[in-house]
Amino acid sequence: MEIPTEWLFPGSIEEAKEAQAAMAARVIVKDDFQDCQLMGGMDVSNNLYDPKKMIYASTVVLSDALEVKETAAIAYKQSFPYMPGLLGFREAPALVETFKKLSTKPSILFVDGHGIAHPRGLGIAGHLGVLLDIPAIGVAKSILVGKPKGSLGSEVGAQVPLVWKNRTIGMLLRTKARSNPLIISCGHKISLPTAIKLVQASLRGYRLPEPTRYAHLAANTCRTEFTHPCSGVLPCLPEDRTYV
Repeated sequence: MEIPTEWLFPGSIEEAKEAQAAMAARVIVKDDFQDCQLMGGMDVSNNLYDPKKMIYASTVVLSDALEVKETAAIAYKQSFPYMPGLLGFREAPALVETFKKLSTKPSILFVDGHGIAHPRGLGIAGHLGVLLDIPAIGVAKSILVGKPKGSLGSEVGAQVPLVWKNRTIGMLLRTKARSNPLIISCGHKISLPTAIKLVQASLRGYRLPEPTRYAHLAANTCRTEFTHPCSGVLPCLPEDRTYV
């Protein structure tokens, strides 16, 4: 599928919201994949107060044995401002480019961020799932919208639904003792029970599942090693571009 320009580079806040609604309507919250032998993890590293407005993005590919097979990372000058609820438009362009750089494509993505557990039903995991037409799981560290339906147990594996407007939009999952839970939600082409099962199967003693943990490390490494703005990877967009 050819990606519409406004799904990556909207010309205004209103156009971004319209694009978000169009993509949210395409999200599938049931299992629609054959296997997950190759799992991808996606994350970004950045400083909201960086005057250069740089984003350091990474995608890692892991085998079903959770061994890293490939890593792609880039430095990118953001083309969309930081705005709560519209994070996908700030991060997706760079993450899509890292995906394109991979010689071996994963069959499912674990994305650091929300899936449908979002005010308009399209967090960064759903955004990328629809853009790339690939099953995606939202693995977030904090609640964006909704409230837990009950208290969460302290034991590893404890779960409690995240509910908003009388609908379950995700699951709080305790992945490590004495650590805050993760919020797991459907990104695209996957059901919530399957998403939770895959996250649990990808844990190796850390709070984060291995795909997003390795992606986090790779994004931070890219940020540390970066020495030249844009690094020739993506064109810098005009600095005077504004959104109203």
